[in-house]
Amino acid sequence: MNTTLGRLTGRIAIVTGASRSTGIGAAVCKELAYLGADVFFTHWVSYDQQMPWGSNNEEQKQLCEEIRAMGVRCEHLMMDLSAPESFVDLLNNVEQKLGEPSILVNNACYSVNDDLTTITPESLDAHYAINVRAVTMLSVEFARRFTQSAGGRVINMTSGQSLGPMAGEISYATTKGAIDAFTRTFAAEVGPKGITVNAINPGPTDTGWMTPDLRQQLSKQFVTGRVGLPKDAARLVAFLATDDGEWITGQVLHSTGGFN
Repeated sequence: MNTTLGRLTGRIAIVTGASRSTGIGAAVCKELAYLGADVFFTHWVSYDQQMPWGSNNEEQKQLCEEIRAMGVRCEHLMMDLSAPESFVDLLNNVEQKLGEPSILVNNACYSVNDDLTTITPESLDAHYAINVRAVTMLSVEFARRFTQSAGGRVINMTSGQSLGPMAGEISYATTKGAIDAFTRTFAAEVGPKGITVNAINPGPTDTGWMTPDLRQQLSKQFVTGRVGLPKDAARLVAFLATDDGEWITGQVLHSTGGFN
């Protein structure tokens, strides 16, 4: 008998940045739904269109249908999280369509490589708007509206900036690195409200951006002999979201398969 089913029944989860079917966001949505949670996810196709992997406008609809087929409710919204009031609009939409959320997964990010020769104030601001301001203000609004006595979860995605340098990615490393400090401070801030706050560094994860050669090269740096997969991160998110994760808060979890 599978004792994991239904462990999140009755809970509502928000997952940002679930644009692509091969991404961590989509895997998180499906893992939470598998445990019984209703899911509301956001996506921003304009960002994906700028990336090498491009975008498919049907993927979000297909993800929603797949989640509903699991027997839970699902809604989604195209939203530019860099807009200053997006966090209010998102929480309003979730409450109107599903109810009060108890789980927030800040998965959306902005990443465009820049280095000493290419960084500009505009590129730094673009990273800050998504990677810092959106995460912070959405988490704050989520906590302000949280009325339950326990079971609140804020789970942030980071990339291990505290473990070493990321040359060629100044803006990304700087802004994502701020999430570690925010996670620890916000956990202390909202702990009395029954909310835990943690961050996950999944290590190099193949969400469709790795070439075969890069995948093979990186695989040698994992003690497991393979690169990370979206489901690896999703399983840890799901664990932290359940009651089993209630004693873990203010942590940055480096779940990287022994990546060296």
